[in-house]
Amino acid sequence: MFMRTAKRISQVLVLALFSTLALAEDFIEGKHYVKLVSPVPVSQPGKIEVAELFWYGCPHCFDFEPYIEPWSHQLPDDVRFERVPATFSKLWKTHATAFYAAQALGIGEKLHSDFFNRIHLKNERLSDDNSIAQFFSEYGVTEDEAKKALKSFGVKSKVQQAGARVRGYQSMGVPGLVVNGKYRIDTGSAPGGWPGMLKVAEYLIEKERQAQ
Repeated sequence: MFMRTAKRISQVLVLALFSTLALAEDFIEGKHYVKLVSPVPVSQPGKIEVAELFWYGCPHCFDFEPYIEPWSHQLPDDVRFERVPATFSKLWKTHATAFYAAQALGIGEKLHSDFFNRIHLKNERLSDDNSIAQFFSEYGVTEDEAKKALKSFGVKSKVQQAGARVRGYQSMGVPGLVVNGKYRIDTGSAPGGWPGMLKVAEYLIEKERQAQ
C-alpha cells in the first residue's frame, strides 16, 4: 500500500513539474508554432499526441535524435509519442517502409537509432530491400522475414497513412513535431535550437491539457 501511494505521489510530482516548466515561457502562435486550419485526427483519442516527423536520411533529424529520444521516454502518462516518417520522395518512402517493417517484426525500437548511425556515420545508403534486409538480420530476424515484411500489405498501408498524415500536417520538411494533430513546430520557428523545439512542445502539451 505504501509503495503504491509513494509511486502515485511521484507521478503527480512529475506531472506538476512538467506543467510548471511548460508554462514558464509563453510562445506565440504564428511565430514559434503553427496552428493547423484543419486538425488531423490522433491515433489514440484521450491521450495528448506528439508526432515526430522525420526521415532517416535527414542530417538534421540525425542531430535531433539525441534530444528527442530521451525526451520521449520522460513524457507524462497522459501523453503519447509517435514517430511518423515523411514520404516526400522514392528514397524517403523506402525508409518509411523500412521503419514500419521493423515495427511489424518487433525490432523497431532496437534499431531505430542505429538506422540513423548506419547512414550518417557509416555512409550506408540502405536504399533497397537487399541492404535493408541484411541490416535487419543483425537484429534477430532472417533476411527472408525482413523482405516479406517490407513487401507486406500492412506495411504498405502504414506508409500510405503516414504520407496522408504528413500532408494533413502541411509539413514541408523535417524534423518537425505535431502536438495533438493541431499544432506544428518546425525547426526554423522554435527558439533555441533542438531544446527549444521540445520546450514549445511542452508548452503546447500543457495548453492541450488545460483545454481538456
